[in-house]
Amino acid sequence: MAWTPKALTSQAGKIFVVTGANSGLGLETSRLLALAGGRVVMACRSPDKAEAALADVLRAAPGADVSLVRLDLASLASIAEAAAEVAAHHPRIDALINNAGIMAIPRTLTADGFEMQLGTNHLGHFAWTRHLWPQVVAAQGRVVTVSSNAHRLRARIDFDDLMAERRYRRWQVYGQSKLANVLFMVELQRRITAAGLPALSVACHPGYAGTNLQFRGAEMRRSRLRKIGMAFVNAIVSQSAEKGAWPTVRAATDPDARGGEYYGPRGPGELRGAVAPARLAAAARDPDVARRLWEVSEALVGLEFRP
Repeated sequence: MAWTPKALTSQAGKIFVVTGANSGLGLETSRLLALAGGRVVMACRSPDKAEAALADVLRAAPGADVSLVRLDLASLASIAEAAAEVAAHHPRIDALINNAGIMAIPRTLTADGFEMQLGTNHLGHFAWTRHLWPQVVAAQGRVVTVSSNAHRLRARIDFDDLMAERRYRRWQVYGQSKLANVLFMVELQRRITAAGLPALSVACHPGYAGTNLQFRGAEMRRSRLRKIGMAFVNAIVSQSAEKGAWPTVRAATDPDARGGEYYGPRGPGELRGAVAPARLAAAARDPDVARRLWEVSEALVGLEFRP
């Protein structure tokens, strides 16, 4: 069944934590949830951009209960510190929305030496979820992992060169990180089910939403031509950031959602439109790969995660 925000009921009393909330999909997700009466924690890396984003949300939803926490998903120390701050103020979390991401950037490393795309998009959120998992379970809540159609760009997780040290192709590495996102979602739900826990793991993708995400790689390369080309493609193909946030909001709030579901736009190519169940690549449903990735992720971030 197709979904739009017209189906969104009151979220009063519910607590949502959104990563990457200072712009793009995270900002629009925060705005929609605040308008629905939810209590929103906007987890952002840049304090200045976070303050501007908070003001933006409050202009749309005056009097909403919205707060900020500083979070750098490229730093395990920052993740632990931010999670402790959130947990101290919120003993329960109805939806932990793992939205933040970077796309197709030149090869760089996180503070802990991980390749930046995998380190931020997957490993950072893996550690973040581990730290806040007790709060999600306390609310009988859900973890929402925002992936991408790009998870189909990469047919496998390259365990032999996980950090792309031997060969770095920015789009393939991005696709690997997005495949890791959905493998994490699937494996988390498998473990939730095995443990009989009152929680859900769901995922979504925004289709092709016009945000600043598309321009970051060109900015890092200082390529004006790439920025012009991306702006042209966005103008023709993309839907708005607000519509791109619809799948996330559905995944976070739909009372009929089931663990392991994946949502996205229902239009041609799943690029735009109302929200419906989306297609997972076969590689995202491989239980052996999902289990192995989980174990490797535990070792890399130094945290045992046993839901």
